[in-house]
Amino acid sequence: MPIRLRPPAAAGAPLAVLAAAAAAFCYVALVDPNQPGHYPACPVLSLTGLHCPGCGGLRSAHALAHGDPVAALKANALVVAGCAIAAVVLCVRLAGALRGSAGPRWVPRAAHGLALGAVVFMFTLLRNLPVGATLVP
Repeated sequence: MPIRLRPPAAAGAPLAVLAAAAAAFCYVALVDPNQPGHYPACPVLSLTGLHCPGCGGLRSAHALAHGDPVAALKANALVVAGCAIAAVVLCVRLAGALRGSAGPRWVPRAAHGLALGAVVFMFTLLRNLPVGATLVP
C-alpha cells in the first residue's frame, strides 16, 4: 500500500481551522490576558457593568493553553465547553477526511440555534445574578 505524502484535499478545511486555532492559542499562551494593557477591555462590561458570555474567555483560553483546566473553568466555563465541543467536532471531521470518507453529517436546524442561544442567555443571566457569582471571572 503506497504511503500518502499529503492529506487528501478534503482535509484542507479541517487542517486550516486547526492551524488557525493553534495560532490563536499560541498567541494567547504567550501574551497573558491577566496582565493589563495587552488586550482591549470588554465593551459590554465597560459600558453596562454586566459580564457578557465572553468575559473571561481570553483568560480561559490562556489557562487551557497552559494546561490548567480548573482555572479555565473559573474564568469562563462556557468557553471551555465550546472549545471541547469544537475540538471533538474538528477531530472527527479531520479523521474522516484523512480516511477519505465524509464522516457523519450533521445539519443544524433552527431548534439547534435556539437551544444554543438559550444556553448562552442562561449562562449570561446566571453569571450576572448573585447566585451565579462563581461564574464571574
